[in-house]
Amino acid sequence: MTARDQVDRVDRRTTRWDEHREQRRAGLIEAAVRTIDRVGPDASVAEMAREAQASKPVLYRYFADKNEVHAAVAAWGSARVAERVLPALVAPGPMRERIGAAVDGYLAVIEEHPSVFRLLIHHRGDGDILAAQKSSIAAALAGLMAGQLRHLGLDTALAEPWSHAIVGLCLTTGEWWLDSRTMTRAEIGKHLTLLIWHALAGIVQENGGDASLLDSGTSPTPDTVKP
Repeated sequence: MTARDQVDRVDRRTTRWDEHREQRRAGLIEAAVRTIDRVGPDASVAEMAREAQASKPVLYRYFADKNEVHAAVAAWGSARVAERVLPALVAPGPMRERIGAAVDGYLAVIEEHPSVFRLLIHHRGDGDILAAQKSSIAAALAGLMAGQLRHLGLDTALAEPWSHAIVGLCLTTGEWWLDSRTMTRAEIGKHLTLLIWHALAGIVQENGGDASLLDSGTSPTPDTVKP
């Protein structure tokens, strides 16, 4: 066996080990999500480990502490939201319908995992555990919004503050809805969609654009989309 063959063999072993670690870590995150869904936001690491059929020391080989477990769950939740929201926004059809589909996708995720959502909103660890995820989704929305504004001949600088405003609005409204449950998902989705739609149409009109073009059925290519 040549020296190059030996290096390739070691590289393949390393790659397989890395893949195994990633698969194992993903399994532990999913077990943590299932535990939080079942037990609630105060689920312990020990309960998460039992759900994964592992011990706490095994779990801590993959996560430094409970805060890191929660951060991984936050990334998991953000990915689920992006999977539902972003395809809806870039699909063909009038903007109002796309906003409605995206809003319903978001509400569906938090309805499926209310305890996970509450944990991430009220996380007591260091800093804002959702900071990176909020920025990622806002960046994706900003790219989509910039493409639409450019299509209308408007200033694309409007996209960034507007996208962050949408993320904050949806988080706050989602938290209220889960706690109050005074409306069905369809009802709160309709109200949230109208709020976003009319705010967007108002911004377009205020800046000299034709808001009717938003419902033309076209979906301009986004500047960037980062799930």
